Amino acid sequence: MGNTPINDKDAILTFEDKKYDLKNLPKDVQELLKGLQVADAQLRMHEDTLKLLAVGRQHLAIQLKSKLESINPIN
Repeated sequence: MGNTPINDKDAILTFEDKKYDLKNLPKDVQELLKGLQVADAQLRMHEDTLKLLAVGRQHLAIQLKSKLESINPIN
């Protein structure tokens, strides 16, 4: 959550340089925080997927280059 780390041990939320007692926040605010955590987890998962796809694509391009070295290109 960028600048919204949640410290589970102390149940303190730090958001925009302000601290809040997580246990005393209203339920709707706690639900918003859970939603942000889920969104962050999904973003990290998709970022990792994109990195994996980029590495795979790079490997395929290297293999293609290697295979094309023995083939004469057309003019």
